[in-house]
Amino acid sequence: MLTNDQVRHIAHLSRINLTDEEVARLTKDLENILHYIAKLEKLDVTHVEPTSHVLPLRNVYREDIVKPSLSQSNVMKLAKTTHNGSFKVPQVIE
Repeated sequence: MLTNDQVRHIAHLSRINLTDEEVARLTKDLENILHYIAKLEKLDVTHVEPTSHVLPLRNVYREDIVKPSLSQSNVMKLAKTTHNGSFKVPQVIE
């Protein structure tokens, strides 16, 4: 059985301010959740394979294929300002 004092303690640890009405409501809600978890603990899952997802997942990314790209000199022509072969941008951190 979950008590109002335990809910207040949990709220305090979570830095949540609760009214007496909220504590009473959450005590009942959390008690119901714990009761449901107790039911789940009674299930026989010895022949159930562990899963990380309910549905089968597969990689949705495309193959990594090397293709020709722009040369550094062509890209640097697009830059407003460069320095030693790199883009030069305004300083944003002092």
